[in-house]
Amino acid sequence: MKKYSKQRTALSVLTATLVAGVASTATTPAIAFEWKSSEPLVRPPADPKGIFGVKDPTIVYHDGRYHVFMTTAAKSGWGMAYTSFATWEEAPKAPQFMLDKSPIGPGYRAAPQVYYFAPQKLWYLIYQGGDPLYSTTSNIADPMSWTAPKPFYSAVPASVKKANGDAAWLDFWNICDDKKCYLFFTGDNGRFYRGETTLAQFPQGFSEPVVVMDAKRDDVFEASNTYKITGTNQYLTLIEAIGPKGRYFRAWTADRLDGAWHPVPGAPMNLFAGTDNVKFNGRIWSEGVSHGELIRDGIDQTLSIDPCKPLQFLYQGLDMEKGKNYDYIELPYRLGVITATGPNAISALCKK
Repeated sequence: MKKYSKQRTALSVLTATLVAGVASTATTPAIAFEWKSSEPLVRPPADPKGIFGVKDPTIVYHDGRYHVFMTTAAKSGWGMAYTSFATWEEAPKAPQFMLDKSPIGPGYRAAPQVYYFAPQKLWYLIYQGGDPLYSTTSNIADPMSWTAPKPFYSAVPASVKKANGDAAWLDFWNICDDKKCYLFFTGDNGRFYRGETTLAQFPQGFSEPVVVMDAKRDDVFEASNTYKITGTNQYLTLIEAIGPKGRYFRAWTADRLDGAWHPVPGAPMNLFAGTDNVKFNGRIWSEGVSHGELIRDGIDQTLSIDPCKPLQFLYQGLDMEKGKNYDYIELPYRLGVITATGPNAISALCKK
């Protein structure tokens, strides 16, 4: 999710520690991903607020329901909304709650991530409001119960400041192991960053972010996700890139969250999902595959995914009218789900 708020003073970014896309000894097998897409499942509500698109979804399955938080792009600017449904079939008719009515409040809010932080018995909603912010609740099903926003950092870290005073950080993503919590993010500049704190200190105490990948701007752009692959010692990171056929996701694996990320083999540019490997029933409604999230096999801060079940990825698809020109905020993003249709580099790790 591109950021639009003014940031503060300038300093240089850290030297990169890993070049993205370089060949390496990845542990995942060389099996390409293939997907099948649904029709659009979540659209903007028909109301006078003039919401053009819904995008940047985060999703968790809890108490028999999917809980989805997303960015809204409207005449009034960027905000967030919540919806919930029991099955994908119910998604198109599920009501949407605008989170500016909650204690999260109005103003620039975008690119949410949700999970349950078990040590504190609290749900966390992480999002960008310029800087990385978070709110908490004990009841994910009550959108009015979220707390007011709080920042992870008291000031913009030196490592993400740019010469013109802006900050190169957005699309914040938190994941924890048994000792630490890590805050990953991208900068729309080819860099992938990581900050960290201890499990006991979370959500405070985050370190100065370091660069863990450095590439061309379009090859490591934004919207990163990181997950633990259940039953293995492997982690998966997805990062959105820009290509001639639209947005797409690339995939890397690592054996530790503070380790080196290796491109998943099997396809050019370690392709995870995009125009070249997603099929549609009937109309091809989406231009590319953009900001989204995998369906997890749990709810907690470890963000686990099950390699023994077909992967599903809730994504924002761009459903444009031919010949029509759009301002960025007016782009007609809709949410759909892609489902893996065969063996792939992640399913090959299933030990059952």
